[in-house]
Amino acid sequence: MAFANPAISDIVATTIQSRTRQIADNVTKNNAILSRLNAAGKVQTFSGGNEIWEELSFAENPNGGFYSGYDLLPVAAADVISAANFQIKQYAVPVVISGLEQLQNSGKEALIDLMEGRINVAESTMANQLSTSIYGDGTASGGKSVTGLGAAVPTAPAVGTYGGIDRATWAFWRSQAFDAKVNGGATGGFTAANIQGFMNALWAKQVRGSDRPDMIVMDNGLWSTFMASLQPQQRFMDPKSASLGFPTIKFMDADVVLDGGIGGACPANTAFFLNTKYIKWRPHKDRNMVPLSPDRRYSINQDSEVSILAWAGNLTSSGAQFQGRLFTT
Repeated sequence: MAFANPAISDIVATTIQSRTRQIADNVTKNNAILSRLNAAGKVQTFSGGNEIWEELSFAENPNGGFYSGYDLLPVAAADVISAANFQIKQYAVPVVISGLEQLQNSGKEALIDLMEGRINVAESTMANQLSTSIYGDGTASGGKSVTGLGAAVPTAPAVGTYGGIDRATWAFWRSQAFDAKVNGGATGGFTAANIQGFMNALWAKQVRGSDRPDMIVMDNGLWSTFMASLQPQQRFMDPKSASLGFPTIKFMDADVVLDGGIGGACPANTAFFLNTKYIKWRPHKDRNMVPLSPDRRYSINQDSEVSILAWAGNLTSSGAQFQGRLFTT
């Protein structure tokens, strides 16, 4: 028979419940991209449905035009709005405590300390795994992982389907790409002498009026090369981004962020030029780092209980054409 002390079980469950908001916040703070999206109000929950939908405009209204006097004005219906659809992805991490551990830590304060430690590990695991998934293409774990930047901003933008829209057919849905070797003719890849020119070229491809990249995320290698290309007097830190805990520097008016470091998941020799106006982190309102119901699950043939911390949602985009990727093959 499973061990079940109601008083202790309540401590286990309520400790997790009281920390769910904190855990959700800490997960977004663990990743530079999620931190920016959170600060910009781009972490938006959804309430239900089979998929996550992002409305987007794919064409201008063809009826617009100049006229004079009594000219007839065109009022024909114009289909200019569509939507991209994204699957709901799920992630969970268990917090386990055995009956023996409950007995050994039977004092209320001792048990809370034990659970705090276990929850901290679960929180760190969730933060690191979701941060890694941000850079993936959604095919990891048998296609169950987050549809990340690998799909949103691929090296071959005219190939494949993203958000249910075929990029081979719809040019407006293709992100921008710049290969240092293919587009830049740099057989040796990135150097301090060529990197800023390549960044200028990709930047120009992403500007439309006031729309332009506001965040550039680099791996360790490209960050080092970019830093080597700068003169000391050109290094301007952004206090706001730096306060989030990520090293930053300015290119044009965008924050250049190192999101590599130990265990960094950003692909090698890669920079993502992101317009975060068109990117969202979409957790489900009822599954944003919260314990699965029932809060406590007891093993049938073991003296233990489990609380499962879970998340559901995806990374979405409503403007793939405004995103860019600088890389080398």
